Formats: sequence, structure tokens, C-alpha cells
Amino acid sequence: KACRLGEPNKETKFALNYLNVEAPELISGVEENQEVILVDHNEFAQSAEGIEKAKIKMVVDHHRVYGFETADPLYYRAEAVGCTNTILLKIYKENGVEVDKTTAGLMLSAIISDTLLLKSPTKTAEDEAAVKELAQIAGVDYEAYGLEMLKAGTDLSDYSAEELINLDCKKCELKDKKSRIAQVNTADIPEMMTRKAEIEAAMQKVIDEEGLDLFVFAITDIINSNSQAIVLGKETAIFERAFTTLEDNTAFLPGVVSRKKQILPVLQENA
Repeated sequence: KACRLGEPNKETKFALNYLNVEAPELISGVEENQEVILVDHNEFAQSAEGIEKAKIKMVVDHHRVYGFETADPLYYRAEAVGCTNTILLKIYKENGVEVDKTTAGLMLSAIISDTLLLKSPTKTAEDEAAVKELAQIAGVDYEAYGLEMLKAGTDLSDYSAEELINLDCKKCELKDKKSRIAQVNTADIPEMMTRKAEIEAAMQKVIDEEGLDLFVFAITDIINSNSQAIVLGKETAIFERAFTTLEDNTAFLPGVVSRKKQILPVLQENA
């Protein structure tokens, strides 16, 4: 059964409401030897509590493979595409299973989200083909629906600073440095930057509690395809080597929208 590890953001809620689907069950962890499948991730730091003692039967993912090992053989499917749901569509076809209308809508929503409506540099021709096929099954105009869904996710006004930095936040290792990279989508970077002080306070609290070396918070403009980064920690030099000099803990990153392809790899190269 499908499970989730956190609260759905507004973008996800929009898709669930549009398709009249309830959010998956929320879990806090897994039991020892419990059989699990990891979808859209493989790093234990990004998974459920206790995952290192679970029995991982399968992984379907489109991210880098990092720090992953199991005691037993497993089915591992990883492809360099913009969204894991592009791979899942292939698996449906390979097994002769028809994708129903609602499932197609959910899969379509995921690809639109991951590829920013096919505008992200992570987008591949396979993602584009999957979007068109799933949109036909779901019976929606993917461009109109996708824009409405992405815009729903940019309303961040009622989130606290603590919620903002955890909406889409991933732990990662930069060699021996502990780091987090968080990202939010917006249509108005200057408006978000009016909350800079409270966001920095929330980031610093996490740095102190978790002993982080670097925390990067990317505010991504989905309309103009740019990002503004707020960067804190004792290893901010890694970010400056990777991108540019920070001014008052911030830097503008023109053309940067993808954490997976444009932020994390560059930080790793400069760690």
C-alpha cells in the first residue's frame, strides 16, 4: 500500500482534491524486517525511521544512488528521467497493466511537478511523451491543469518559517559534511524575501539541533525560471565555490530551478 512520510503541500493537495483522492496513510517509521518498496528515493536519510532494518524488496527511482545497501538481493530500477512516474508508466506497460483515469491523473501531476511543466532541465523526451499519454488517459489539458496546479503550490503566505523550510527538504552528505537543501516554488521571490529574517532563524535552529555544516534554502521562481538562495552554516564556502559570493547570506541563481541537477551535483563537486 502507498504511504507518505509527511504532510502534503498545497500543490499535492490541489492534485488530490482535483482527482478526488485521499492522501496516503501517514507513517512515522517501519518495523524491523518489514517488507517495503522505496519509490522516488533510495537514500536512507530521506526515508522512514528504521529503514536500515527493514527488508527492502524493490526500489524505483530517478535520483543518484548514495549510501544504499541491503542484506538481500532486490529489484532495483533507476533511470535518468525527470520523474519516477515516467518509469512507473513503463512498468505498467511491461506488465500489461492498464492505467486507469485517476491513476493517470496522479502520475501526470507528479511529472508536471518534478519537471515544472516540462520546463526543468531534468525533463527528458520520455517525460514529455509520458505527460501527453497520461493526459489523454486522464482527460485533461495538461498545460492548463499543470499551470493551475503549480500556481496552487506557490501560495506560501500561511506557512510558518519552520514549515517553509521543511515543505521540500532533503538531507544530503557533501563528502563528510552534513547538509540540507530545501526548496519552495513561488511566483514572487521579493515577497518571499520579506520573510528572510524569520526563515534564517528557523534554518539556524535546525543547524544547531542537527549539527549541520550547511543549509541551503532555494526559493524558485517557476515563472521566470530563477532561484534565490539563503545559505547558512559553517561551510558556506562550499556554496560560494560552487556558485557565487554570498551577500548577506543570499545569492541569486539565474536559470537554476532543479535541486537534483543544478544544485546538489555542483555542491558535491566543490565540497
